[in-house]
Amino acid sequence: MKAIFKIVFCSILFVSGLNAQKKDLKGYLFAYFEGKGPAEKQEQLRFAVSDDAINWKALNNNEPIIPSKDISNTGGIRDPHILRGADGNSFYMVATDMNTKKNGWDYNPGIVLLYSKNLLDWKSSAIDLEKLYPKKFKDIKWVWAPQTFYDVKAKKYLVYFTVRFNYNLKLDFYCAYANKDFTGFEQEPKLMFSAKDGAIDGDVIYKDGTYHFFYKGNTKDENGKEIKNGIKQATSKKLQGPWKESFEYLDAYADTNTNVEGSSVFKLNNSDEYILMYDLYSSGRYEFQRSKDLYHFTEKTESFTKDFFPRHGSVLGITTEEAIRLQEKWGGVPQKLLTSEDGTFRFKSEENPIIKHKFTADPAAFVENDTLWLFTGHDFEGGQKSYKLKDWLVFSTTDLKNWIEYPVPLKIEDFKWDKTNDAYAGQAIKRNGKYYWYISTNGSGIGVAVADKPQGPYKDALGKPLLTNADCFASTHSWTCIDPTVFIDDNGQAWLFWGNGVCYYAKLKENMIEIDGAIKKIDFEEFKFTEAPWVHKKDGKYYLSYASGFPEKIAYAMADNIEGPYVYKGILNEISGNSNTNHQAILEFKGQPYFIYHNGAIQTNGSSYSRSVCIDILEYNPDGTIKPIVMTTEGVTK
Repeated sequence: MKAIFKIVFCSILFVSGLNAQKKDLKGYLFAYFEGKGPAEKQEQLRFAVSDDAINWKALNNNEPIIPSKDISNTGGIRDPHILRGADGNSFYMVATDMNTKKNGWDYNPGIVLLYSKNLLDWKSSAIDLEKLYPKKFKDIKWVWAPQTFYDVKAKKYLVYFTVRFNYNLKLDFYCAYANKDFTGFEQEPKLMFSAKDGAIDGDVIYKDGTYHFFYKGNTKDENGKEIKNGIKQATSKKLQGPWKESFEYLDAYADTNTNVEGSSVFKLNNSDEYILMYDLYSSGRYEFQRSKDLYHFTEKTESFTKDFFPRHGSVLGITTEEAIRLQEKWGGVPQKLLTSEDGTFRFKSEENPIIKHKFTADPAAFVENDTLWLFTGHDFEGGQKSYKLKDWLVFSTTDLKNWIEYPVPLKIEDFKWDKTNDAYAGQAIKRNGKYYWYISTNGSGIGVAVADKPQGPYKDALGKPLLTNADCFASTHSWTCIDPTVFIDDNGQAWLFWGNGVCYYAKLKENMIEIDGAIKKIDFEEFKFTEAPWVHKKDGKYYLSYASGFPEKIAYAMADNIEGPYVYKGILNEISGNSNTNHQAILEFKGQPYFIYHNGAIQTNGSSYSRSVCIDILEYNPDGTIKPIVMTTEGVTK
């Protein structure tokens, strides 16, 4: 830090202990505080994650993960530095105890120490340097930018930081070993390194027997006036020095009017390459240069991308398992980092739509034990001029908040008889230890695929359509044989409903891949059927819900028998925001009925062809009728 004091994104340190290198590190966790937004929220601890250390995504919607008032004396924290412990499974964090929004820049008392075993839950303590060591640190002005380094020889954690006193303008680095429970120091801090013209934001990294101390330094003339500043380094064979200071500037901007702060050097996972990165805080840019020896860095800068405005922080290499934990706690982890070796991807749903990393449509679902299985179509990204779907997707959840996406289980190309290349709506169900997925195409008919597990993979069970337009005796257009829904009654009889313009139904044989008997159609007063039938049963009553009109609304009817007669009961939900189509699934999960549907909430370029699945509460009236669905952005996870 320095007197103009805009502390920025910096201080990245990978643990020096070899245990961390034994971890299969797949991504990076960044601990920082925010430089934009409401002032009272800026000096708070935040996390972001990257799969490449270049493109970053904020966790928890860039909200604090720990309130500063809970961990600091001042109510603010800055400059968080995070370190993996020598055992590879514990984590240490230190931060400046400072609230400039409240107290200004004249004084800060000390630092905050935090410890965690899982990256999620942190124990904290605050150190007031002047109170603990009144003789040596009397009249202290600043205690800035602490960091932690594991001393392999001493088998202790060394905490180092910048100190300035009121009676001396010099900025020096002091250090002390932390106690065993990481709540304080073993002894009074001592001088670690005094750069010729002072320094801030120190960052130590170890390579090939040498400790490299990177920091923000400056050059002064004979009158003590600063004439140049930028990123420097000092080196030593010992962690606490003595240090040999180099007066060469490493950053590309040292000879320009562009100031940089928050330098940090770290090693990329599974690479021999190091990155020197720094924040161009006045413009909000963040850039880096590369090196393989920590002495020579590329001259041309490269840029980072981020969806937040970080100030002085640090980065930690993380495993896939750790990324999953972070995702389940706060959400926001990039999909690539969460995709396991088996192809599964874990994500968190915070609101509607529940899936935001890709476009999903035509939901169907069933519950098995404590798990809800969700099956969807897969729309292309926005700006389409028609519906483009080439495969189907499957997801699962045990709490409607934390989800698993599985590898693509079924593609339209898996049905060799299809001539349309359109993967339209379908529904899956379990029978006799197998899972049957009834899908539709845009003209070639309805097929059925089978799998041993709900997540698949599925394969064509027949090698031909189960139903075609020829079976739709009351229809004349080519897209009538679509949107199958399957239902198994209490007596074990399976039924299939489908259609566009006309609602057809038929029995299925026990093997689930043959029609049993005549194909019939549903008709009743006020039945304005478009598509998307869904059948469910409650308290002895049969419910037939369906899309009606265009743009579509979901209507429903009730009957005492699955074949009717049905009685129209009204509209369940209105036109689903920014989507001409409407497609629903209704089921009960852990005692609560839900209505699953799609809308166009996150589509791009104004089209209706990139849809997203949502979930809201469904409620019954005492007489068994259903209350109109209240479509919400909050969803069901709050």
